[in-house]
Amino acid sequence: MRHHIQLSAAKNYFLGLATSGAILLTGLYYFNSKNPSSEPNPTDVKLNFVSAEQIPLQDFDPNELSDVQWENLGFSTRQVATILKYKQVVGGAFESKAQLKKCYAISAEKFAQLEPYILLPENSQNSYQKFGNYRPHYRSYSPANNRNNQQLHLTRKFNPDDLSADDFVRIGFSERQANSILKYKQYLGGSFISKEKFRACFMISDEKYRQMEPYLLLPDSAPENIMTVNNFRQAQQKPTVKYQKFDPNRTDLAGWIALGFSEKQAHVIINYRDRKLRGSFKSLEDIQSCFVISPEKFEELKPYIILDRENSTSANTPKASFTSKTYNNEASPETKTDFSKTDLNQITFRQLQEFGFDDKSAAMILSYRKKLGGFVTKEQIVDTYDIDRILAQRLIYVAPLDISSVPKYRLAEAPEEWLRNHPYFKYSADKIIYYRITHPDDRKIWKFLKLKPEYETRMRLYVRND
Repeated sequence: MRHHIQLSAAKNYFLGLATSGAILLTGLYYFNSKNPSSEPNPTDVKLNFVSAEQIPLQDFDPNELSDVQWENLGFSTRQVATILKYKQVVGGAFESKAQLKKCYAISAEKFAQLEPYILLPENSQNSYQKFGNYRPHYRSYSPANNRNNQQLHLTRKFNPDDLSADDFVRIGFSERQANSILKYKQYLGGSFISKEKFRACFMISDEKYRQMEPYLLLPDSAPENIMTVNNFRQAQQKPTVKYQKFDPNRTDLAGWIALGFSEKQAHVIINYRDRKLRGSFKSLEDIQSCFVISPEKFEELKPYIILDRENSTSANTPKASFTSKTYNNEASPETKTDFSKTDLNQITFRQLQEFGFDDKSAAMILSYRKKLGGFVTKEQIVDTYDIDRILAQRLIYVAPLDISSVPKYRLAEAPEEWLRNHPYFKYSADKIIYYRITHPDDRKIWKFLKLKPEYETRMRLYVRND
């Protein structure tokens, strides 16, 4: 009996041990099935890599990648959004590998992986000249969307007059640049006229023009009889005007428009008559002196002009002749300004009025120039707040800009008052003044400021590089 009990206990012990072991093995098998090895299956990796939706590592231009293509390179949706936003901040296109590397959404390890395949130069040659490489015409920009070093896609000869904004984009310009080029064409009267005029568009850099010049179907220079924008517009549009006898001292805005002038030109003529000539034209010479009336237009109008005897100059009345001569001598410096020789950093309030600006716009331009210490680029004039941009574009197309007298400083040495009052520096003045006390090094100060690229580029226009 005693042996029977001992055998039963031993039997129960071994059965319990076997049962526990079976349960343990079952649990381990179940756990392994739910948590596969962290080592990826080589077959799975290969299949994922060659998926049609993914891009293998090969040469690519980061300016041409879509959202999906960035994600296929291994970036998250949020990282892609950050990269594309940074792209817009730097002007709509990455100019160099160094610039792309600064995007904080791209880690150093990821950039090292992609770097051999990126089709961009190592460093940008124009990183701080986005606002400084201006031709004698307004620049719209934007500054910023500068892709002047990009190779253009040109395959055949063409007339730029026939191109749309989309055509210019396909060639290699940004959308903003394309729209600005078309605005310039409209300003010229609907045609670029010649290679010389086309090159004058400041949106077209020297490098881009060099690439385009062999393909342009335009004459090298404008015909001699096309001397002004107004002349060209008249030649292109050839408006039919039925002239009748008229008194220029009694002609209102609608009357001047009926004579073939635009509304803006009509306003300029009336302002010239009422402000400069004190209310009336005294002679035919006074009318001819108005700069919006071309010599050709004046010859067309001349047979129909009737001046009141009281206001006209007559050879038979010495008194009237003397009065006209005296007044013309006083007004000649203002009414006969050669704007092609008038520096935009020296132009006066009266000269701006003469060109056609109203009092408010003229004051805004001079006030902004004073705050800046002088214009460094012509775009600054066009961007002046609340002025007639079309008229400003015409002014900067005609007038030169001399920046030799504009004060520039190194950040470590700039006067505190200048930093606090300058429109470009005043919001960073305290940081600059604080940091340069212990680190009087411009490179370290720029690094400390951590400015957006467009702000830094604008500020560097007034910073010495020596």
